[in-house]
Amino acid sequence: MTDTDHEAAALDAERAKPPNPLRDRPFRWFFIGRAASLFGGSMTSVALAFAVLQRTSDPHWLGYVLAAQMTPMIALLILGGGLADRYRRDRLLRLANLSAGLTQAFVAFVVLSGASLWLLLPASVLNGVAEAFTTPALRGIVPELVAPGAIQRANSMLASTRNAAKVLGPSLAGVLAAGIGGGWGIACDAAGFLVSAACLTQVRLPARQSGTSRRLPAELREGWQYFRSLPWVWSITATFTVFNLIQVGSWQVLGPSIVKHSMGAAGWGAANSAKAVGLLLLSLVMLRLTVRRPLVVAMAAAALSGLPLVLLGLHAGLVPLAAATFTAGAGSAVCGILWDSTLQTGIPTELISRVTSYDDFGSWVAIPVGQLGVIPLAAAFGAGRVAVAGGIALTGLTLLPLLVPSVRGRQLAPAS
Repeated sequence: MTDTDHEAAALDAERAKPPNPLRDRPFRWFFIGRAASLFGGSMTSVALAFAVLQRTSDPHWLGYVLAAQMTPMIALLILGGGLADRYRRDRLLRLANLSAGLTQAFVAFVVLSGASLWLLLPASVLNGVAEAFTTPALRGIVPELVAPGAIQRANSMLASTRNAAKVLGPSLAGVLAAGIGGGWGIACDAAGFLVSAACLTQVRLPARQSGTSRRLPAELREGWQYFRSLPWVWSITATFTVFNLIQVGSWQVLGPSIVKHSMGAAGWGAANSAKAVGLLLLSLVMLRLTVRRPLVVAMAAAALSGLPLVLLGLHAGLVPLAAATFTAGAGSAVCGILWDSTLQTGIPTELISRVTSYDDFGSWVAIPVGQLGVIPLAAAFGAGRVAVAGGIALTGLTLLPLLVPSVRGRQLAPAS
């Protein structure tokens, strides 16, 4: 081969490489802002839990605060998706991040100043409203920021950043909560949102043109009709309605109460970070794997999420709990990637946002019930028993959709 041939081969190889989305200025600023908000947000669950528990011995308060944020987010999620399809997503995200930054700063002030805990409730409601408009806009903005050939790489970079933040954030939040108070972790979250809003001022998208003369309610009805026509979608959505009711309440609300006098805030943060490590590592592994029956593997992997709750209820200690959360994180990564891929390749592009908004709504709608109801259950039956029963229920629940033929037979296919 001549030198010219070598040069031509090298040039072809260079052209074959996927484009680097960070070369695009709008995506670069979006990525920096998103990284800041992800890092701050990764500290919030641990920081808020122990900030509340440091102020009051009543574990009901944590359930109230979490439910106050989750309820408006769920209630407004479908509306947020409709608005994100009709208006400029950069503006929606700037406003949502600015609002979340200010409200989280107020939450930090309440915690650090010793003000009344009742003030956390309206702030949490406002945070939930901001999140309802942030989530749908985030799902659609990347294709507007980078070339089509760079979308997969851009999403991979964002996912890696998110998972890396989940590794570092909970442990740092636990250390801060144990040392100087959980309010400082929440302050970091507020700063992350404000940095994100500032970065988004450098992102300018063109005005969106509506592709239909129909009203939003008619479009949402069309999405609902398509959603309910797919048993392989709604059966798994229904499963995760109950799954999240059990898992989120038991882990976020009951978990900190169980470990408060054993491993403490630092240990709880380490256990949550172990889960994030498993999620990050399996996210990288899944880049190289091809799965023939994605939903079978996804639901089997999701069944691993019951193990941490069982060990939590048995007071197994930090090392076994961290190993279990690592395993559950790995399973969650596999499940999430395969579920998203199956939706994206099995649902027409023009319907995907509406269908997935109903999936998200159905999956999250019962979470406030779990957050508010788990403490009364623990008072009646014992915290350890409730956690163990919840873990066993999760394992069995996630295998039920495999009884649906279209779930077992679903394969990854080109989008229609």
